[in-house]
Amino acid sequence: MVHEPPVVPEPRTVPRATLPTRTGLLVFQPLKRRHCAECRRGPLPLLVLEDGVPRCLDCADLGHLVFLPSGDTALTRRSREESVLSAVVVRFNRRKSRYERQGVLVEEAALARAEQRCLADAEARRRRRVRDARRRSAQDALFTQAFAAEIRRLFPGCPADRARAIAAHAAERGSGRVGRSAAGRALTEGAVTSAVVASVRHLDTPYDRLLMSGVPRHEARRRIAAAVETVLRGWTEAGLGSAG
Repeated sequence: MVHEPPVVPEPRTVPRATLPTRTGLLVFQPLKRRHCAECRRGPLPLLVLEDGVPRCLDCADLGHLVFLPSGDTALTRRSREESVLSAVVVRFNRRKSRYERQGVLVEEAALARAEQRCLADAEARRRRRVRDARRRSAQDALFTQAFAAEIRRLFPGCPADRARAIAAHAAERGSGRVGRSAAGRALTEGAVTSAVVASVRHLDTPYDRLLMSGVPRHEARRRIAAAVETVLRGWTEAGLGSAG
Protein backbone atom coordinates (compact mmCIF):
# COMPACT_ATOMS: atom_id res chain seq x y z
CA MET A 1 0.00 0.00 0.00
CA VAL A 2 1.38 3.43 -1.02
CA HIS A 3 1.24 6.07 1.68
CA GLU A 4 0.86 9.70 0.74
CA PRO A 5 3.37 12.07 2.37
CA PRO A 6 1.93 13.72 5.45
CA VAL A 7 0.37 17.10 4.92
CA VAL A 8 2.18 19.67 7.05
CA PRO A 9 0.88 23.24 7.14
CA GLU A 10 3.15 26.21 6.72
CA PRO A 11 4.97 27.16 9.94
CA ARG A 12 2.87 29.22 12.32
CA THR A 13 5.86 30.64 14.16
CA VAL A 14 5.69 33.82 12.08
CA PRO A 15 3.51 36.53 13.65
CA ARG A 16 0.53 37.54 11.58
CA ALA A 17 1.82 41.09 11.61
CA THR A 18 4.51 40.00 9.18
CA LEU A 19 1.93 39.22 6.49
CA PRO A 20 1.06 41.98 4.00
CA THR A 21 -1.98 43.86 5.26
CA ARG A 22 -5.16 44.69 3.35
CA THR A 23 -4.13 42.68 0.32
CA GLY A 24 -7.22 40.46 -0.07
CA LEU A 25 -6.50 36.87 -1.09
CA LEU A 26 -3.02 35.55 -0.27
CA VAL A 27 -1.13 32.86 -2.16
CA PHE A 28 2.14 31.44 -0.82
CA GLN A 29 5.34 30.33 -2.50
CA PRO A 30 6.31 27.53 -0.08
CA LEU A 31 9.88 27.11 1.08
CA LYS A 32 9.39 23.35 1.57
CA ARG A 33 7.76 20.63 -0.49
CA ARG A 34 4.01 20.82 -0.03
CA HIS A 35 1.16 18.72 -1.42
CA CYS A 36 -2.47 19.68 -1.84
CA ALA A 37 -4.61 18.41 1.03
CA GLU A 38 -7.53 17.91 -1.36
CA CYS A 39 -6.18 16.42 -4.62
CA ARG A 40 -2.80 15.29 -3.21
CA ARG A 41 -0.86 16.85 -6.08
CA GLY A 42 2.56 18.28 -5.41
CA PRO A 43 5.04 19.56 -4.74
CA LEU A 44 3.20 22.83 -5.20
CA PRO A 45 4.91 25.95 -6.60
CA LEU A 46 2.04 28.04 -5.22
CA LEU A 47 -0.56 27.21 -2.61
CA VAL A 48 -3.43 28.64 -0.62
CA LEU A 49 -3.83 27.96 3.10
CA GLU A 50 -7.41 27.10 4.00
CA ASP A 51 -8.12 26.12 7.59
CA GLY A 52 -4.38 25.77 8.10
CA VAL A 53 -3.84 23.19 5.34
CA PRO A 54 -2.41 23.77 1.84
CA ARG A 55 -4.47 23.57 -1.30
CA CYS A 56 -3.36 23.94 -4.90
CA LEU A 57 -4.64 26.82 -6.98
CA ASP A 58 -7.03 24.59 -8.93
CA CYS A 59 -8.67 23.30 -5.76
CA ALA A 60 -8.80 26.84 -4.41
CA ASP A 61 -10.55 28.00 -7.61
CA LEU A 62 -7.59 30.21 -8.57
CA GLY A 63 -6.06 27.98 -11.22
CA HIS A 64 -7.24 30.18 -14.09
CA LEU A 65 -5.18 33.15 -12.88
CA VAL A 66 -1.73 34.03 -14.26
CA PHE A 67 1.28 35.18 -12.28
CA LEU A 68 2.63 38.71 -12.72
CA PRO A 69 5.96 39.19 -10.90
CA SER A 70 6.66 42.32 -8.88
CA GLY A 71 8.61 45.11 -10.51
CA ASP A 72 6.23 47.13 -12.67
CA THR A 73 4.08 49.10 -10.25
CA ALA A 74 1.78 50.60 -12.88
CA LEU A 75 1.16 47.26 -14.60
CA THR A 76 0.47 45.55 -11.27
CA ARG A 77 -1.98 48.23 -10.18
CA ARG A 78 -3.84 48.24 -13.47
CA SER A 79 -3.93 44.45 -13.67
CA ARG A 80 -5.63 44.31 -10.29
CA GLU A 81 -8.02 47.06 -11.33
CA GLU A 82 -8.97 45.14 -14.48
CA SER A 83 -9.22 41.74 -12.76
CA VAL A 84 -12.42 40.73 -10.97
CA LEU A 85 -10.45 38.12 -9.01
CA SER A 86 -6.85 38.57 -7.92
CA ALA A 87 -4.44 37.47 -5.21
CA VAL A 88 -1.13 38.62 -3.79
CA VAL A 89 1.72 36.11 -3.90
CA VAL A 90 4.10 36.13 -0.92
CA ARG A 91 7.17 34.19 0.15
CA PHE A 92 8.65 33.88 3.63
CA ASN A 93 12.07 35.48 4.10
CA ARG A 94 13.79 33.53 6.87
CA ARG A 95 16.55 36.09 7.37
CA LYS A 96 14.10 38.94 7.87
CA SER A 97 11.42 36.77 9.53
CA ARG A 98 8.64 38.16 7.39
CA TYR A 99 6.60 37.49 4.27
CA GLU A 100 7.50 39.52 1.19
CA ARG A 101 5.51 40.21 -1.95
CA GLN A 102 6.58 38.28 -5.04
CA GLY A 103 3.83 39.41 -7.39
CA VAL A 104 0.14 38.99 -8.04
CA LEU A 105 -2.21 36.51 -9.65
CA VAL A 106 -4.70 38.10 -12.04
CA GLU A 107 -7.00 37.09 -14.86
CA GLU A 108 -5.16 36.68 -18.15
CA ALA A 109 -7.54 38.96 -20.02
CA ALA A 110 -7.14 41.59 -17.31
CA LEU A 111 -3.36 41.44 -17.65
CA ALA A 112 -3.68 41.90 -21.41
CA ARG A 113 -5.91 44.96 -20.94
CA ALA A 114 -3.52 46.40 -18.37
CA GLU A 115 -0.59 45.90 -20.74
CA GLN A 116 -2.46 47.78 -23.46
CA ARG A 117 -3.11 50.67 -21.08
CA CYS A 118 0.55 50.80 -20.11
CA LEU A 119 1.62 50.67 -23.76
CA ALA A 120 -0.73 53.54 -24.54
CA ASP A 121 0.79 55.55 -21.71
CA ALA A 122 4.31 54.72 -22.92
CA GLU A 123 3.41 55.90 -26.41
CA ALA A 124 1.90 59.08 -24.99
CA ARG A 125 5.06 59.71 -22.97
CA ARG A 126 7.18 59.08 -26.08
CA ARG A 127 5.16 61.60 -28.08
CA ARG A 128 5.44 64.11 -25.25
CA ARG A 129 9.21 63.63 -25.12
CA VAL A 130 9.39 64.24 -28.88
CA ARG A 131 7.31 67.41 -28.55
CA ASP A 132 9.41 68.63 -25.63
CA ALA A 133 12.63 67.91 -27.53
CA ARG A 134 11.37 69.86 -30.53
CA ARG A 135 10.32 72.75 -28.32
CA ARG A 136 13.70 72.83 -26.57
CA SER A 137 15.49 72.60 -29.91
CA ALA A 138 13.53 75.58 -31.23
CA GLN A 139 14.24 77.56 -28.07
CA ASP A 140 17.94 76.70 -28.26
CA ALA A 141 18.10 77.74 -31.91
CA LEU A 142 16.53 81.13 -31.13
CA PHE A 143 18.83 81.67 -28.16
CA THR A 144 21.94 80.68 -30.13
CA GLN A 145 20.90 83.10 -32.86
CA ALA A 146 20.48 85.91 -30.31
CA PHE A 147 23.83 85.05 -28.68
CA ALA A 148 25.59 85.14 -32.05
CA ALA A 149 23.95 88.48 -32.86
CA GLU A 150 25.21 89.91 -29.57
CA ILE A 151 28.72 88.67 -30.35
CA ARG A 152 28.58 90.46 -33.70
CA ARG A 153 27.32 93.62 -32.00
CA LEU A 154 30.18 93.64 -29.50
CA PHE A 155 32.79 92.38 -31.97
CA PRO A 156 31.68 93.47 -35.46
CA GLY A 157 34.83 92.09 -37.04
CA CYS A 158 34.15 88.57 -35.82
CA PRO A 159 33.21 86.45 -38.87
CA ALA A 160 29.55 85.44 -38.89
CA ASP A 161 30.35 81.72 -39.03
CA ARG A 162 32.73 82.07 -36.10
CA ALA A 163 30.14 83.98 -34.08
CA ARG A 164 27.57 81.24 -34.69
CA ALA A 165 30.07 78.55 -33.70
CA ILE A 166 31.00 80.38 -30.49
CA ALA A 167 27.33 80.88 -29.63
CA ALA A 168 26.42 77.24 -30.30
CA HIS A 169 29.31 76.02 -28.15
CA ALA A 170 28.64 78.39 -25.28
CA ALA A 171 24.88 77.79 -25.26
CA GLU A 172 24.88 73.99 -25.54
CA ARG A 173 22.19 72.62 -23.23
CA GLY A 174 23.57 70.71 -20.25
CA SER A 175 27.15 71.84 -20.91
CA GLY A 176 27.42 74.15 -17.90
CA ARG A 177 29.18 76.71 -20.09
CA VAL A 178 28.78 80.45 -19.78
CA GLY A 179 25.90 80.54 -22.24
CA ARG A 180 23.80 78.40 -19.89
CA SER A 181 24.47 80.63 -16.86
CA ALA A 182 22.00 83.27 -15.72
CA ALA A 183 24.29 85.98 -17.08
CA GLY A 184 24.60 84.13 -20.36
CA ARG A 185 20.85 83.68 -20.67
CA ALA A 186 20.51 87.42 -20.09
CA LEU A 187 23.11 88.09 -22.81
CA THR A 188 25.16 90.30 -20.54
CA GLU A 189 28.26 91.82 -22.08
CA GLY A 190 30.51 90.04 -19.61
CA ALA A 191 29.10 86.60 -20.38
CA VAL A 192 29.22 87.08 -24.14
CA THR A 193 32.76 88.44 -23.98
CA SER A 194 33.85 85.48 -21.82
CA ALA A 195 32.57 83.05 -24.49
CA VAL A 196 34.45 84.94 -27.20
CA VAL A 197 37.66 85.08 -25.16
CA ALA A 198 37.49 81.32 -24.47
CA SER A 199 37.11 80.62 -28.17
CA VAL A 200 40.02 82.88 -29.14
CA ARG A 201 42.19 81.41 -26.40
CA HIS A 202 41.73 77.83 -27.69
CA LEU A 203 41.61 78.44 -31.45
CA ASP A 204 43.82 81.46 -32.11
CA THR A 205 46.70 81.04 -29.63
CA PRO A 206 49.09 78.23 -28.56
CA TYR A 207 47.22 77.96 -25.24
CA ASP A 208 46.26 74.28 -25.63
CA ARG A 209 49.81 73.31 -26.62
CA LEU A 210 51.17 75.11 -23.56
CA LEU A 211 48.83 73.17 -21.31
CA MET A 212 49.82 69.88 -22.96
CA SER A 213 53.51 70.71 -22.43
CA GLY A 214 52.91 71.05 -18.70
CA VAL A 215 52.67 74.81 -18.32
CA PRO A 216 50.34 75.69 -15.43
CA ARG A 217 47.00 77.12 -16.53
CA HIS A 218 47.46 80.59 -15.03
CA GLU A 219 50.93 80.89 -16.52
CA ALA A 220 49.66 79.70 -19.91
CA ARG A 221 46.94 82.33 -19.81
CA ARG A 222 49.47 85.02 -18.95
CA ARG A 223 51.64 84.06 -21.91
CA ILE A 224 48.84 84.22 -24.46
CA ALA A 225 46.99 87.24 -22.99
CA ALA A 226 48.53 89.66 -25.50
CA ALA A 227 47.58 87.43 -28.45
CA VAL A 228 43.98 87.22 -27.21
CA GLU A 229 43.83 91.00 -26.79
CA THR A 230 45.15 91.51 -30.32
CA VAL A 231 42.40 89.34 -31.83
CA LEU A 232 39.68 91.01 -29.77
CA ARG A 233 40.95 94.49 -30.63
CA GLY A 234 40.99 93.60 -34.30
CA TRP A 235 37.40 92.37 -34.17
CA THR A 236 36.31 95.49 -32.27
CA GLU A 237 38.18 98.05 -34.37
CA ALA A 238 36.93 96.52 -37.60
CA GLY A 239 33.48 97.73 -36.64
CA LEU A 240 34.71 101.15 -35.62
CA GLY A 241 36.53 101.55 -38.92
CA SER A 242 33.45 100.69 -40.96
CA ALA A 243 31.37 103.08 -38.86
CA GLY A 244 33.84 105.87 -39.59
